[in-house]
Amino acid sequence: MKRREFITLLGGAVAAWPLEARAQQQAMPVIGFLDPRSPDALADRLRGFRQGLKDAGFAEGQNAAIEYRWAENQADRLPELAADLVRRQVAVIVTPGGLASAMAAKAATTTIPIVFVVADDPVRLGLVASLARPDGNLTGANFFSGELTAKRLELLRELVPATTRVAVLVNPANAENAKTTSREAEIATHATGLQIQVFNASTSREINAAFATFGGERLDAVLVGLDPFFNSRRIQLVQLATRYAIPTSYPARDFAEAGGLISYGANIADAWRQVGSMPAVSSRVSSLRSCRSCSPLSSSWSSMPRPRGCSASTCRRRCSPAPTR
Repeated sequence: MKRREFITLLGGAVAAWPLEARAQQQAMPVIGFLDPRSPDALADRLRGFRQGLKDAGFAEGQNAAIEYRWAENQADRLPELAADLVRRQVAVIVTPGGLASAMAAKAATTTIPIVFVVADDPVRLGLVASLARPDGNLTGANFFSGELTAKRLELLRELVPATTRVAVLVNPANAENAKTTSREAEIATHATGLQIQVFNASTSREINAAFATFGGERLDAVLVGLDPFFNSRRIQLVQLATRYAIPTSYPARDFAEAGGLISYGANIADAWRQVGSMPAVSSRVSSLRSCRSCSPLSSSWSSMPRPRGCSASTCRRRCSPAPTR
């Protein structure tokens, strides 16, 4: 498995975080949890996060508490929610929902440790100074989702060989992800010969309108970009793909579990588990041991039974997640 297909967990010297962030250990330390979505769509990932905490020796409500702050798909609420966690004086802030929540937490505090999950290079995004030693008060996990775009197009074409025109759906409100996905898709066209059209959607209504356009223009397939909002709308996306009989590739396994044709991407649920068990979290909650680099996780892909509109010969394939390496 190539490096770009790995989730890379960042290491950092937690012991070097500012001394102010270590003061006044509580009898039951409090973990702040900040996410742009609602909890309803994240049950499996939350189980993974709690399992990670358990692996590190912590159980919610027993020897650690978690203060959840959900933006309910309203990104403009994130700064105030992050500030509220800072006022609550939590021991650490976990932001597994992408760049927007990580940046909101970073803007809110320079002393409380922040553990993020993002889908692009955190150095380029301005979160950390380097992958090997993030420094400051941030560390976390990243996976290069945009760089998997070419592989996703390749797998989509294997399933539907007649594909020539592909719609790429991105969320313009998540500008960095949208730009990366669009750029990687454009690069991939030189190798695959596919023609792509990029479509924007940042609301449920715009998703409906986009799929109506896909059907009206008789595009051959759709590639959905990785985005927290799209993940929260995965049932809508899968149902629309079925209604318009458009073969669609999704960026994470839970889309396929919701009935989508095929997914290929980082194992995000396992990333949440790793974040829960990272020394950056467990050490901040207990003794602030130094945080070492953690093992990378592999990407996975899966496909579901044949949807309406696909031929049996191309859509009968079943796939399991790739093993962690």
